[in-house]
Amino acid sequence: MAADEITDVAVVALPLRTKFRGIVVREALIFRGSQRWSEFSPFVEYEDDEASQWLAGAISWANDPLPSSFRQSIPVNATLPAVGPDEVADVLSPFGRFSSVKIKVAEKGQDLEEDIARARRVRDLYPDTKIRLDANAGYTTEQTMQVARKLKSLDLEYIEQPVKTIAELKELRNWLAEEQIPLKVAVDESIRKSTDPLLVAREQAADIAVIKVQPLGGIRRALAIASESGLEIVVSSALESSIGIAHGLHLAAAMPTLSYDCGLATARLLGGDVVASPLVPVAGEIELREVTPSEELLEKYAAGPERTQWWLERLERCRQLLET
Repeated sequence: MAADEITDVAVVALPLRTKFRGIVVREALIFRGSQRWSEFSPFVEYEDDEASQWLAGAISWANDPLPSSFRQSIPVNATLPAVGPDEVADVLSPFGRFSSVKIKVAEKGQDLEEDIARARRVRDLYPDTKIRLDANAGYTTEQTMQVARKLKSLDLEYIEQPVKTIAELKELRNWLAEEQIPLKVAVDESIRKSTDPLLVAREQAADIAVIKVQPLGGIRRALAIASESGLEIVVSSALESSIGIAHGLHLAAAMPTLSYDCGLATARLLGGDVVASPLVPVAGEIELREVTPSEELLEKYAAGPERTQWWLERLERCRQLLET
Protein backbone atom coordinates (compact mmCIF):
# COMPACT_ATOMS: atom_id res chain seq x y z
CA MET A 1 0.00 0.00 0.00
CA ALA A 2 1.02 3.61 -0.54
CA ALA A 3 2.57 5.48 2.37
CA ASP A 4 -0.28 8.02 2.23
CA GLU A 5 -3.11 5.53 1.75
CA ILE A 6 -6.59 7.11 2.03
CA THR A 7 -9.57 4.80 1.49
CA ASP A 8 -13.14 4.28 2.75
CA VAL A 9 -13.74 8.01 3.13
CA ALA A 10 -16.80 9.17 5.09
CA VAL A 11 -17.86 12.69 6.10
CA VAL A 12 -19.82 13.10 9.33
CA ALA A 13 -21.60 15.93 11.13
CA LEU A 14 -21.59 15.27 14.88
CA PRO A 15 -23.95 17.28 17.12
CA LEU A 16 -22.58 19.05 20.18
CA ARG A 17 -24.30 18.94 23.56
CA THR A 18 -23.57 22.66 24.07
CA LYS A 19 -22.39 25.37 21.69
CA PHE A 20 -18.58 25.36 21.61
CA ARG A 21 -16.35 27.79 19.73
CA GLY A 22 -19.55 29.19 18.23
CA ILE A 23 -20.58 25.90 16.58
CA VAL A 24 -23.29 23.32 17.34
CA VAL A 25 -22.13 20.67 14.84
CA ARG A 26 -18.60 19.29 14.43
CA GLU A 27 -17.81 18.10 10.91
CA ALA A 28 -15.02 15.61 10.20
CA LEU A 29 -13.72 13.43 7.40
CA ILE A 30 -13.02 9.85 8.50
CA PHE A 31 -10.84 7.54 6.41
CA ARG A 32 -8.86 4.31 6.53
CA GLY A 33 -5.11 4.16 5.91
CA SER A 34 -2.77 1.23 5.54
CA GLN A 35 -2.48 0.75 9.34
CA ARG A 36 -5.60 2.21 10.99
CA TRP A 37 -8.57 4.56 10.72
CA SER A 38 -7.90 8.29 10.95
CA GLU A 39 -9.63 11.66 11.05
CA PHE A 40 -9.11 14.88 9.08
CA SER A 41 -11.00 17.68 10.81
CA PRO A 42 -9.57 21.20 10.60
CA PHE A 43 -12.26 23.71 11.49
CA VAL A 44 -14.20 24.86 8.46
CA GLU A 45 -12.94 28.44 8.58
CA TYR A 46 -9.28 27.41 8.24
CA GLU A 47 -7.62 28.11 4.90
CA ASP A 48 -6.11 25.26 2.88
CA ASP A 49 -2.50 26.06 3.85
CA GLU A 50 -3.30 25.50 7.52
CA ALA A 51 -5.70 22.62 6.87
CA SER A 52 -3.07 20.75 4.86
CA GLN A 53 -0.93 20.49 7.98
CA TRP A 54 -3.87 18.76 9.69
CA LEU A 55 -4.06 16.37 6.74
CA ALA A 56 -0.36 15.54 7.11
CA GLY A 57 -1.03 14.60 10.73
CA ALA A 58 -4.07 12.52 9.81
CA ILE A 59 -2.22 10.67 7.05
CA SER A 60 0.74 9.99 9.34
CA TRP A 61 -1.56 8.49 11.98
CA ALA A 62 -3.29 6.32 9.37
CA ASN A 63 -0.15 4.91 7.80
CA ASP A 64 2.86 5.13 10.15
CA PRO A 65 3.93 2.90 13.05
CA LEU A 66 2.92 4.16 16.49
CA PRO A 67 5.56 5.47 18.90
CA SER A 68 6.46 3.61 22.08
CA SER A 69 4.25 4.28 25.09
CA PHE A 70 5.22 5.19 28.65
CA ARG A 71 1.70 4.72 30.08
CA GLN A 72 -1.55 2.89 29.31
CA SER A 73 -4.02 5.47 30.61
CA ILE A 74 -4.05 9.25 30.35
CA PRO A 75 -5.30 11.67 33.05
CA VAL A 76 -7.63 14.25 31.53
CA ASN A 77 -9.39 17.48 32.42
CA ALA A 78 -13.05 18.33 32.01
CA THR A 79 -13.85 21.11 29.54
CA LEU A 80 -16.46 23.79 30.16
CA PRO A 81 -17.81 25.81 27.21
CA ALA A 82 -18.75 29.47 27.67
CA VAL A 83 -22.04 28.78 29.45
CA GLY A 84 -23.81 30.72 32.18
CA PRO A 85 -23.13 29.98 35.86
CA ASP A 86 -26.48 28.22 36.24
CA GLU A 87 -25.51 25.72 33.51
CA VAL A 88 -22.08 24.78 34.87
CA ALA A 89 -23.10 21.73 36.90
CA ASP A 90 -25.24 20.20 34.13
CA VAL A 91 -22.58 20.72 31.44
CA LEU A 92 -19.79 19.22 33.56
CA SER A 93 -21.80 16.27 34.87
CA PRO A 94 -21.06 14.01 31.83
CA PHE A 95 -17.34 14.16 32.67
CA GLY A 96 -17.90 12.26 35.91
CA ARG A 97 -14.98 12.53 38.33
CA PHE A 98 -12.22 14.97 37.38
CA SER A 99 -9.41 16.82 39.14
CA SER A 100 -9.08 19.75 36.73
CA VAL A 101 -11.34 21.71 34.42
CA LYS A 102 -10.58 23.99 31.48
CA ILE A 103 -12.99 26.91 31.20
CA LYS A 104 -13.55 28.61 27.87
CA VAL A 105 -13.47 32.41 28.14
CA ALA A 106 -13.38 35.40 25.77
CA GLU A 107 -16.38 34.12 23.82
CA LYS A 108 -17.65 36.60 21.23
CA GLY A 109 -20.66 38.48 22.55
CA GLN A 110 -19.73 37.95 26.20
CA ASP A 111 -17.86 40.19 28.63
CA LEU A 112 -15.25 39.76 31.34
CA GLU A 113 -17.81 39.64 34.13
CA GLU A 114 -19.45 36.61 32.55
CA ASP A 115 -16.07 34.87 32.34
CA ILE A 116 -15.31 35.70 35.97
CA ALA A 117 -18.74 34.52 37.14
CA ARG A 118 -18.30 31.20 35.27
CA ALA A 119 -14.90 30.58 36.88
CA ARG A 120 -16.14 31.47 40.35
CA ARG A 121 -19.11 29.13 39.95
CA VAL A 122 -16.75 26.28 39.09
CA ARG A 123 -14.72 27.00 42.22
CA ASP A 124 -17.89 27.08 44.34
CA LEU A 125 -19.09 23.74 42.97
CA TYR A 126 -15.68 22.03 42.84
CA PRO A 127 -13.54 23.56 45.60
CA ASP A 128 -10.66 21.09 45.21
CA THR A 129 -10.50 21.15 41.41
CA LYS A 130 -7.67 22.79 39.49
CA ILE A 131 -8.94 25.49 37.15
CA ARG A 132 -7.39 26.60 33.87
CA LEU A 133 -8.76 29.19 31.43
CA ASP A 134 -8.61 29.15 27.64
CA ALA A 135 -9.12 32.44 25.80
CA ASN A 136 -8.17 31.35 22.26
CA ALA A 137 -6.29 34.67 21.90
CA GLY A 138 -9.54 36.56 22.54
CA TYR A 139 -8.31 38.89 25.29
CA THR A 140 -6.24 42.03 25.18
CA THR A 141 -3.33 42.28 27.58
CA GLU A 142 -5.32 44.66 29.79
CA GLN A 143 -8.32 42.31 29.87
CA THR A 144 -6.07 39.43 30.87
CA MET A 145 -4.64 41.53 33.67
CA GLN A 146 -8.15 42.34 34.93
CA VAL A 147 -9.11 38.66 34.95
CA ALA A 148 -5.86 37.67 36.68
CA ARG A 149 -6.46 40.25 39.42
CA LYS A 150 -10.09 39.38 40.01
CA LEU A 151 -9.50 35.61 40.00
CA LYS A 152 -6.25 35.62 41.97
CA SER A 153 -8.00 34.00 44.95
CA LEU A 154 -9.02 31.02 42.79
CA ASP A 155 -5.37 29.95 42.44
CA LEU A 156 -5.70 29.31 38.69
CA GLU A 157 -3.45 26.61 37.23
CA TYR A 158 -2.77 28.54 34.01
CA ILE A 159 -4.36 30.62 31.28
CA GLU A 160 -4.11 29.31 27.73
CA GLN A 161 -3.40 31.65 24.81
CA PRO A 162 -4.78 34.78 26.48
CA VAL A 163 -3.48 37.14 23.78
CA LYS A 164 -2.41 36.90 20.14
CA THR A 165 1.17 38.07 19.81
CA ILE A 166 4.47 37.07 21.35
CA ALA A 167 5.08 40.67 22.37
CA GLU A 168 1.78 40.69 24.29
CA LEU A 169 2.60 37.35 25.92
CA LYS A 170 5.96 38.66 27.12
CA GLU A 171 4.36 41.85 28.45
CA LEU A 172 1.79 39.78 30.31
CA ARG A 173 4.36 37.44 31.87
CA ASN A 174 6.44 40.41 33.03
CA TRP A 175 3.36 42.01 34.58
CA LEU A 176 2.37 38.79 36.36
CA ALA A 177 5.86 38.55 37.83
CA GLU A 178 5.78 42.18 39.00
CA GLU A 179 2.34 41.70 40.57
CA GLN A 180 3.48 38.42 42.14
CA ILE A 181 0.50 36.57 40.69
CA PRO A 182 1.55 32.89 40.26
CA LEU A 183 -0.41 32.37 37.04
CA LYS A 184 1.34 30.40 34.31
CA VAL A 185 0.87 31.27 30.64
CA ALA A 186 0.23 28.48 28.14
CA VAL A 187 0.26 28.79 24.36
CA ASP A 188 -1.61 26.92 21.65
CA GLU A 189 -2.17 29.10 18.60
CA SER A 190 1.30 30.66 18.99
CA ILE A 191 2.69 27.19 18.25
CA ARG A 192 0.27 25.49 15.86
CA LYS A 193 -0.47 28.56 13.74
CA SER A 194 3.14 29.75 13.52
CA THR A 195 5.62 29.16 10.73
CA ASP A 196 8.17 28.83 13.54
CA PRO A 197 6.51 26.88 16.36
CA LEU A 198 9.58 27.21 18.58
CA LEU A 199 9.79 31.01 18.42
CA VAL A 200 7.50 31.53 21.41
CA ALA A 201 9.78 29.32 23.50
CA ARG A 202 12.97 31.06 22.34
CA GLU A 203 11.41 34.42 23.23
CA GLN A 204 10.54 33.09 26.72
CA ALA A 205 6.95 34.19 26.16
CA ALA A 206 5.24 31.19 27.78
CA ASP A 207 5.54 28.56 30.49
CA ILE A 208 3.49 25.77 28.92
CA ALA A 209 3.01 24.46 25.38
CA VAL A 210 -0.35 22.98 24.41
CA ILE A 211 0.38 20.31 21.80
CA LYS A 212 -2.12 18.79 19.34
CA VAL A 213 -1.46 16.04 16.80
CA GLN A 214 -3.38 17.04 13.68
CA PRO A 215 -2.48 20.76 13.65
CA LEU A 216 1.23 19.98 14.11
CA GLY A 217 1.41 17.44 11.31
CA GLY A 218 1.56 14.19 13.27
CA ILE A 219 2.78 12.58 16.47
CA ARG A 220 6.48 12.57 15.62
CA ARG A 221 6.57 16.25 14.73
CA ALA A 222 4.54 17.07 17.83
CA LEU A 223 6.99 15.10 19.99
CA ALA A 224 9.92 16.93 18.42
CA ILE A 225 8.36 20.35 19.01
CA ALA A 226 7.51 19.42 22.61
CA SER A 227 11.07 18.25 23.28
CA GLU A 228 12.82 21.15 21.55
CA SER A 229 10.62 23.82 23.14
CA GLY A 230 11.83 23.05 26.64
CA LEU A 231 8.41 24.12 27.94
CA GLU A 232 6.05 22.15 30.15
CA ILE A 233 3.59 20.21 27.99
CA VAL A 234 -0.16 19.72 27.91
CA VAL A 235 -1.52 17.39 25.21
CA SER A 236 -4.93 18.43 23.94
CA SER A 237 -7.55 17.62 21.31
CA ALA A 238 -9.22 19.81 18.72
CA LEU A 239 -12.83 18.80 19.47
CA GLU A 240 -12.44 15.62 17.45
CA SER A 241 -14.37 12.38 17.35
CA SER A 242 -12.94 9.41 19.22
CA ILE A 243 -10.89 8.62 16.10
CA GLY A 244 -9.08 11.93 16.49
CA ILE A 245 -8.92 11.61 20.27
CA ALA A 246 -6.93 8.39 19.78
CA HIS A 247 -4.23 10.46 18.04
CA GLY A 248 -3.85 12.65 21.11
CA LEU A 249 -3.93 9.77 23.57
CA HIS A 250 -1.01 8.06 21.84
CA LEU A 251 0.90 11.34 21.77
CA ALA A 252 0.33 11.75 25.51
CA ALA A 253 1.37 8.14 26.10
CA ALA A 254 4.62 8.77 24.21
CA MET A 255 5.55 11.81 26.31
CA PRO A 256 8.35 10.94 28.77
CA THR A 257 6.74 13.22 31.37
CA LEU A 258 3.15 14.39 31.87
CA SER A 259 2.83 17.08 34.54
CA TYR A 260 -0.73 18.16 33.73
CA ASP A 261 -4.05 16.54 32.97
CA CYS A 262 -4.55 16.40 29.21
CA GLY A 263 -7.36 18.06 27.28
CA LEU A 264 -8.51 14.82 25.68
CA ALA A 265 -11.95 14.27 27.21
CA THR A 266 -13.77 16.42 24.65
CA ALA A 267 -15.77 13.52 23.24
CA ARG A 268 -17.99 14.26 26.26
CA LEU A 269 -18.95 17.50 24.53
CA LEU A 270 -20.35 15.59 21.55
CA GLY A 271 -23.93 14.41 21.26
CA GLY A 272 -22.79 11.60 18.97
CA ASP A 273 -19.62 9.78 17.94
CA VAL A 274 -18.44 7.47 15.17
CA VAL A 275 -17.34 4.59 17.40
CA ALA A 276 -19.53 2.28 19.44
CA SER A 277 -17.31 2.62 22.53
CA PRO A 278 -16.15 6.26 22.61
CA LEU A 279 -12.89 7.37 24.20
CA VAL A 280 -14.30 9.01 27.33
CA PRO A 281 -12.85 9.22 30.84
CA VAL A 282 -13.46 6.81 33.67
CA ALA A 283 -12.44 8.20 37.08
CA GLY A 284 -10.57 11.03 35.36
CA GLU A 285 -8.51 8.90 32.95
CA ILE A 286 -8.90 7.52 29.43
CA GLU A 287 -7.58 4.11 28.50
CA LEU A 288 -5.03 3.95 25.71
CA ARG A 289 -6.58 1.92 22.88
CA GLU A 290 -7.24 2.09 19.17
CA VAL A 291 -10.79 2.52 17.93
CA THR A 292 -12.65 1.62 14.75
CA PRO A 293 -15.67 3.48 13.41
CA SER A 294 -19.06 1.82 13.32
CA GLU A 295 -20.65 1.61 9.88
CA GLU A 296 -24.02 2.21 11.52
CA LEU A 297 -22.80 5.40 13.24
CA LEU A 298 -21.04 6.65 10.11
CA GLU A 299 -24.36 6.33 8.34
CA LYS A 300 -26.36 7.84 11.21
CA TYR A 301 -24.20 10.96 11.37
CA ALA A 302 -23.38 11.21 7.66
CA ALA A 303 -23.16 14.79 6.42
CA GLY A 304 -25.48 15.91 3.67
CA PRO A 305 -24.44 15.74 -0.02
CA GLU A 306 -23.33 19.39 -0.23
CA ARG A 307 -21.17 19.23 2.90
CA THR A 308 -19.74 15.88 1.87
CA GLN A 309 -18.71 17.29 -1.48
CA TRP A 310 -17.20 20.34 0.23
CA TRP A 311 -15.00 18.09 2.39
CA LEU A 312 -13.98 15.85 -0.50
CA GLU A 313 -12.87 18.89 -2.50
CA ARG A 314 -11.03 20.24 0.52
CA LEU A 315 -9.30 16.89 0.98
CA GLU A 316 -8.11 16.92 -2.62
CA ARG A 317 -6.87 20.51 -2.47
CA CYS A 318 -4.94 19.88 0.75
CA ARG A 319 -3.51 16.65 -0.61
CA GLN A 320 -2.20 18.49 -3.65
CA LEU A 321 -0.62 21.11 -1.38
CA LEU A 322 1.21 18.40 0.53
CA GLU A 323 2.47 16.85 -2.72
CA THR A 324 3.83 20.17 -3.98
